[in-house]
Amino acid sequence: MRTLYTLLWYLALPLLPLRLWWRGRSEPGYRERIGERFGLYGGGGGEVPRPVLWIHAVSLGETRAAVPLVDRLKRAWPEATVLVTHMTATGRAAGHELFGERVVQAWLPYDVPFAVRAFLARFAPCAGLVMETELWPNLLALAHGAGVPVYLVNARMSAKSAAGYARVPSLTRPMLAALAGVAAQSDTDAARLSSLGAPAPVVTGNLKFDLAIDDAALALGSEFRQRFGETRPLWVAGSTRDGEEALILDALAAHPLPPGTLTLIVPRHPQRFAAVAELLRQRGVPFVRRSDNRPVPADIDVVLGDSMGELTGYYAASDVAFVGGSLVPLGGQNLIEPIATGLPTLVGPHMFNFADATAKALAAGAAREVPDAAGLVAEVASLLANPGRREAMREAALAFRDAHRGSADRLWTWLAPRVATAMADEGVRRSAGVSP
Repeated sequence: MRTLYTLLWYLALPLLPLRLWWRGRSEPGYRERIGERFGLYGGGGGEVPRPVLWIHAVSLGETRAAVPLVDRLKRAWPEATVLVTHMTATGRAAGHELFGERVVQAWLPYDVPFAVRAFLARFAPCAGLVMETELWPNLLALAHGAGVPVYLVNARMSAKSAAGYARVPSLTRPMLAALAGVAAQSDTDAARLSSLGAPAPVVTGNLKFDLAIDDAALALGSEFRQRFGETRPLWVAGSTRDGEEALILDALAAHPLPPGTLTLIVPRHPQRFAAVAELLRQRGVPFVRRSDNRPVPADIDVVLGDSMGELTGYYAASDVAFVGGSLVPLGGQNLIEPIATGLPTLVGPHMFNFADATAKALAAGAAREVPDAAGLVAEVASLLANPGRREAMREAALAFRDAHRGSADRLWTWLAPRVATAMADEGVRRSAGVSP
């Protein structure tokens, strides 16, 4: 099955540069260092100092969740190079912003053997930490064959994804068996991964609960609040996905919020900023773009958050948050971030990618589920009109956040001795003159 999988990759290879170039129209980062996607790392400027500890964080959320891991690896082994790889331009940009020169960044290559071998030869990591659900059959098989232990950390597995993997057991089981260990977010994630063939998952919790809201994000929130109107009721639809903005605008047209209420729409992907702006124009909805960098007039009721890396600032400026990707069956986005700011948080019925965290947040009163866009607008109106309800949800959100912290410590307790063993093995190989 892996042979067939690899053949499909080879058939797709000629089209991939065109896809990257196309995506680069709206996200120029996709046009940078395209050769790395195919294992061509020669332009990196000399050898990478060894030993190398590798973290793969596919996109923005995983990159942010990797912060405590990077910090602890750098403290424990300051002599090591920490390599952070990504697949998306937003992830790579976030990595540069969060880590600066403390790490080496690169694209993870496409999952074809020649590119993966080139990656392993170039960086020769002594251990790899893959965040959440980035499972690549050739990568894991070849890393295992090269003696590189790879751990799946902060791992999650939705019911939908598990069903998909279960349909191809001849590909899934060898892939998961190649992992050196798995640290899952919840008992449910661990059980699903175990049933698919992962080696004895442990449960350490969700790293995203341990992310601190930094002073810069809070300051940005204050700046937004002044620009948007300090006395105006403000709610944010964060990380919205394709189709959701139209649903929300339909619901707002049918059931307008009280005069003066400001709606902030923040699309999940930057390539959709222009499309959402055009949708607003087509609907005849007056709006201001965040990129306009100007105050919002009193007669404007919609702001388009067309910026990257500022979602926490948008949350910090708002009175109520809705987490996108959940009105349509796309699995939702991370609801922990608005909860961590103490925001009353609303989600739609499709949060299956974050099912465990969502269920616990709902049970704790830190979040509420709405059935559709009309229900969303009605709940926003109710919360904005009732400061007491907002305060109760704020207190529940902060208590929920505090109760679930500690994942970074639990993960490190499990992971540190394993990385130490890998580092020691690397030292033995180097002292013996064995090529990486």
